[in-house]
Amino acid sequence: MGRLENKVAIITGSAGGIGRATALKFAAEGAQVVVADILGDDAATVVKEICDAGGTAAPYQLDLGVPAEIPGLIDFAVRTFGGLDVLHNNAAATDRVMEDHDVARIDLDVWERTIAVNVRGTMLAAQAAIPVLIARGGGSIINTTSISAVAGDLRYTAYGVSKGGINSLTLYIATQYGKLGIRCNAIAPGLVVTQNMLVKIPPEAVREYERQHMTPRLGRPEDIANMAAFLASDEAEFVTGQIIAVDGGLVSHNPTVAAFR
Repeated sequence: MGRLENKVAIITGSAGGIGRATALKFAAEGAQVVVADILGDDAATVVKEICDAGGTAAPYQLDLGVPAEIPGLIDFAVRTFGGLDVLHNNAAATDRVMEDHDVARIDLDVWERTIAVNVRGTMLAAQAAIPVLIARGGGSIINTTSISAVAGDLRYTAYGVSKGGINSLTLYIATQYGKLGIRCNAIAPGLVVTQNMLVKIPPEAVREYERQHMTPRLGRPEDIANMAAFLASDEAEFVTGQIIAVDGGLVSHNPTVAAFR
């Protein structure tokens, strides 16, 4: 039996990248997975991958920036698989990340869309899931945050601030619902190599990231998926309220280390 046998999990933003890897990992560990994403066709493709490998999954299309769409996601998991044990809030608004400039130049529409999806969408998904998790006897909420929440940058202002909000939300959920059996943790990835990342980050920036990581390689989606599977499992039943960096040591060192190494 897998570590997630008989568990029902929702993973948002799971049509590609980290979310896809996590959906595949959860299914391989025995979970019944709702693959939720704004890209419905891509979500269906991931579901086919899971089912072809012998797993169980169902696709669900929604826009986390539209509050009215979010309760239906939780209802779908309950109707389809009979309950909910794990909510992995992984989705983020990245479609306009190249317009996410410094504070003086950022467009209000970019700011509001980013906050709406990343912070409000995460909160509303948790709000809808919490009563269902309590009725189930407890469960795990996992939020994808970022090292951008704890270190400033020359751009990506809205993204970084939104991830800081997710960090705080993680602590509040863990504090408010821990005695009711709900654990809440966040994963903060370093640079994870995905097709989407390669399009949006210049090669010279990738090389600098490579220098600043303390591991021989950059992150892979599977690195984050492995941590998420642990946090979703009963092995992590004493872990809550944590912001866990899975970043190859990127934020662990003095900035001069890479220059002198």
